[in-house]
Amino acid sequence: MVWRFNRRTVVKKFITTLAAGAAALVFATVAHAGATLDRVMEKKAMVVATNSGWPPQSYLDDNNEMVGFDIDVSREIAKRLGVEVSFETPEWATLTGGHWQGRYDLGVGSVTPTKARAQVIDFVGIYYYSPYVYVVHKDSTAKTVEDLKGKVIGVETATTSEDFVNRKLEIDAPGLPPIEYKLEPGEVRTFADSMLPFDDLRLGDGVRLDAVIAPEQTAMNAIKNGYPLRMLEGERAFSEPLVIIAEKGDAEWTAKVGGLIEDMKKDGTLSALTTKWYGKDYSAD
Repeated sequence: MVWRFNRRTVVKKFITTLAAGAAALVFATVAHAGATLDRVMEKKAMVVATNSGWPPQSYLDDNNEMVGFDIDVSREIAKRLGVEVSFETPEWATLTGGHWQGRYDLGVGSVTPTKARAQVIDFVGIYYYSPYVYVVHKDSTAKTVEDLKGKVIGVETATTSEDFVNRKLEIDAPGLPPIEYKLEPGEVRTFADSMLPFDDLRLGDGVRLDAVIAPEQTAMNAIKNGYPLRMLEGERAFSEPLVIIAEKGDAEWTAKVGGLIEDMKKDGTLSALTTKWYGKDYSAD
């Protein structure tokens, strides 16, 4: 009888402890809700994680200042929040990997919403769209994707270009058509920066690379700046929406910035900014 009594007591204490732990977890979750919004509004300052070498999205100009489409979008969001903005430029895998621990408040780096990324970061909202294209040297004889079969293809690492060329792309957005994989590369070479594949391709057809897969906007900017390259006409690898991202789990912050993005769509701000930097309106699919 004594053993039975003690057992019941232990079980009762265990249940009480478990309930207390659950309550503490709920309290901690509630206390965390809106933490980013509170921090930003209290400091009147917002830290944005982005890139420093991805023109025209974001890059350092001749005065060593951050400029570009993503930079202008970040500044506009800060203006509408009534706060100052500063920029950090972590590695791409860090920017998209979540677990920021308060180092950044937003990620504005033309990020594609994928199922893998959805596990570690929140998608605040789509702010523009990007077609991905095949880029070759101007002396290349390639005219179609089939002409690139067995060739050496360059992509930026940890991006949707790499996922696509390896046939592992899973974009997490409703209404998108299925991905078609027509390319059969002979070798895939990855680069740590978005412009490095173009630097290798510009050396000549087949010297280091035969083609690069990249956003149309990036390819157009490279060609505009004198790179002896061209895009395969009428051939697109895939098209994707681009999202602003945030640390996972702060619904108030996500909703606040998401609302600003919608306002920027409705009042034509995003249309104007994409046209300014890309010469074309990419704000709508």
